Amino acid sequence: MTIEERERHTFRLERWRAVGTGVLETSGATFLVLIAERWFSAGPAAKSLLLASGSIGLLLTPLVLMWAGKRAESAGNSASVLYLVAAAVLSATLAANKTVALYVTGCVIGFIFVTSVNPLFATIYQANYRADRRGDLFSRNIVIRILANVVFAFAAGKLLEYDISWWRAIIGAYAVALIGGAVCLRRSPPAPVHTSEGTHPLRAFRHVRDDRVFRWTLVSWMLMGFANLVMYALRVEYLVSTDYGIQEDALTVAMLTAIAPNLARLVFTRIWGRLFDRMKFNTLRIILNFCVMLGILSFFTGAGLTGLYIGAILFGISNAGADLAWSLWVTKVAPPALTTEYMTVHTFLTGIRGIIAPFAAFYMAPRLGIGVTAVSMAVLILLGSAVLVQERAR
Repeated sequence: MTIEERERHTFRLERWRAVGTGVLETSGATFLVLIAERWFSAGPAAKSLLLASGSIGLLLTPLVLMWAGKRAESAGNSASVLYLVAAAVLSATLAANKTVALYVTGCVIGFIFVTSVNPLFATIYQANYRADRRGDLFSRNIVIRILANVVFAFAAGKLLEYDISWWRAIIGAYAVALIGGAVCLRRSPPAPVHTSEGTHPLRAFRHVRDDRVFRWTLVSWMLMGFANLVMYALRVEYLVSTDYGIQEDALTVAMLTAIAPNLARLVFTRIWGRLFDRMKFNTLRIILNFCVMLGILSFFTGAGLTGLYIGAILFGISNAGADLAWSLWVTKVAPPALTTEYMTVHTFLTGIRGIIAPFAAFYMAPRLGIGVTAVSMAVLILLGSAVLVQERAR
């Protein structure tokens, strides 16, 4: 099969998988925490675990890399296995009534499996997309994800506003999306998992020592990513908790955390995709950082509903490029045979900050105030941008 044929076949399957991915993206952003708050009356620890579940999965990516390498099967086949396990675990939460422990445990374990496959996706894109078209093709699939996200978020928000007891339908939809994604991954053109990991799952970290560009870019990601995740964890809490005096209904929460941001993503995703293929990565990331910072300040310190919507839209604009940059940036710096290892280091570190950030968010906001927390995180984003400016000047 030629690279053109592999690209066409992969792109067709990824378009179908993007529908399910768009549905799944509403989970951590909106509905898992909303259901926990409104149906299960969950406390801060439970909500922090739900928000951290995806990051725990990223933390386990070195083990997934080692497992996938030993299986000697394609990246798509290995990813499909993890998707099916996630679907089965999520389905088990449907038995929960008012048992918050069962709901939280099932959702956390399920989404650990969902996010643990991320380095395998990078392997698929590296093997099956041409380098000069990778950003553009990926951005086209993001457009489909956004449309699916907006439609599902609106429908699910209306359903939960009508009757919160319909939460099982939301979780069931996530399980179906995972099964469909597993089918697409299983049929994807073979992309072998190259790894020199051997028996040590963290051996890929030698690239941090040996590759200066990789090392400093990771430092920047850590500063910016931690700040973004702290404020991301507080979005739903800020809108629904009695502590902040806003207490929006389920549909408005869906509008501000899913629908409005994703409409902005829809407009800007193809633009960022083309820029990724043509612009130096550090320049692109600096621009994205400023959009993230302005979105945080507007959402959490702006005036009323107008500030919330401006922040939501800025979040969507920045997320359109950040999602693409997060998923593909290692393909610009890693030798092709080491793409999976580079991505594993990146996702592992994302997992570390993603686990810490929700707990830091729920600790800082009540003590410092939401405004001070937002400004502090904006300063961290500026520091992360300064690291990239220094590297760009070399």
